[in-house]
Amino acid sequence: MRIIPRRIEISKLKTPGWKMLYGRRKTGKTFLVEHFLQYDEFFFVGRDGAVYDRNRNGKMSYREFFAIFPRLLNGVVVVDEFHRLPEEFLDLLHMNSGKGELILITSTLWLAKKILLGKGSPLLGIVRPIKISLIDERDILIGLSKNLSEKELIEAATYLREPLLISYYTPPVRKFLSEFLHDSSLMIKELIGEIFTEEERRLTSVYEGILKGVSDGKTTSTELSSYLFSLGLIEKDNPGTLQKYLGTLTEMGILKKVEVVGKRRKKFHYYHVSPLFDLHYYLESKYAYTELDIPEEYIRKVVEEKLPLHVEDFIAELFSKLYGMKRLYIELPNLQLDVALGSFRRIEIVGEVKWKEFVGKDEIKKIEEKLNRINARRFLVVPGLDSLEKEPEGVEVLTPKDILMTVIEDEGSRYGL
Repeated sequence: MRIIPRRIEISKLKTPGWKMLYGRRKTGKTFLVEHFLQYDEFFFVGRDGAVYDRNRNGKMSYREFFAIFPRLLNGVVVVDEFHRLPEEFLDLLHMNSGKGELILITSTLWLAKKILLGKGSPLLGIVRPIKISLIDERDILIGLSKNLSEKELIEAATYLREPLLISYYTPPVRKFLSEFLHDSSLMIKELIGEIFTEEERRLTSVYEGILKGVSDGKTTSTELSSYLFSLGLIEKDNPGTLQKYLGTLTEMGILKKVEVVGKRRKKFHYYHVSPLFDLHYYLESKYAYTELDIPEEYIRKVVEEKLPLHVEDFIAELFSKLYGMKRLYIELPNLQLDVALGSFRRIEIVGEVKWKEFVGKDEIKKIEEKLNRINARRFLVVPGLDSLEKEPEGVEVLTPKDILMTVIEDEGSRYGL
């Protein structure tokens, strides 16, 4: 089994005190605790409210668990899906705060927010929140670099940030994704449905319409409003009515938003957090692939079409974390850049990602002209130096090997390796 050491989350988990891990389903929260932490007791709460003792392979009622819980806090105790317990359990935690080590795990983001920030919350200031999302770009690159290199490393890392894919993966990733989506489309659909169920929300046609629209390149509220109105999913073409939906999808960790620079009025572009979900909804919008038995070749074409865009997004997020800068979207006349990073609305790094076999000299000239319009550090990412017909002037060229070395140096400085 391939295991990715998630050093960033693990370093937070190993700090003393009570902690609450939260994040959408299937992001590896339970796996992290089971494989990388020492604990004395591990309990899982079922949907029916029964409490399962993982260490002793036993089962008990909530009342039995409530009675023994305070005595267990002499050691490290884990309670997985604790939000399924009655609300009085939070008061019990408040009464016993400061004793032992407690790790709470939940797949409900709305409850995590309510527990930590809600008025009169019994856990306010008692537990440290730790969000577990997809695997960090730096960790996935380091983890996969033991077996993969060059182009396949970057492409696999882009998608295997989604933990559920790791155990199924066999290279090359393009073929793997096509087969996985063809065979497991209903599993992905069910997972998305479970995320909404855990959040106590219904996966309505408006939510699905937004997710399909984003996959189809409609990334602003204005574009999405027009798209949903054309489908008859909303009564009026009014971007303001979508804000609550977009806010919910962002809070749930399904969409992310990138601030636009170049406009007076604050504006955002929305993208899928998970490239797997992006592929799923693009295939749904184009082919209704969970309902129709479409050939795998159709899926492979979509993977080939979407992969360069997903690599571009991966690079932008990776560099944002490596350099501690905010990711931005530049919206200026005749200027669109793949990557823009900065702080306090000042752009400091710009770049283009050309993830293809050949970049001709005419295209390189256009890249030079675009990047030179911004007074900032400039870079171009390509699969290999042999992709370039000529070397660009005034632009740093980065290959997968360069990117990996930068990540390794960053890891060394963070962990003293």
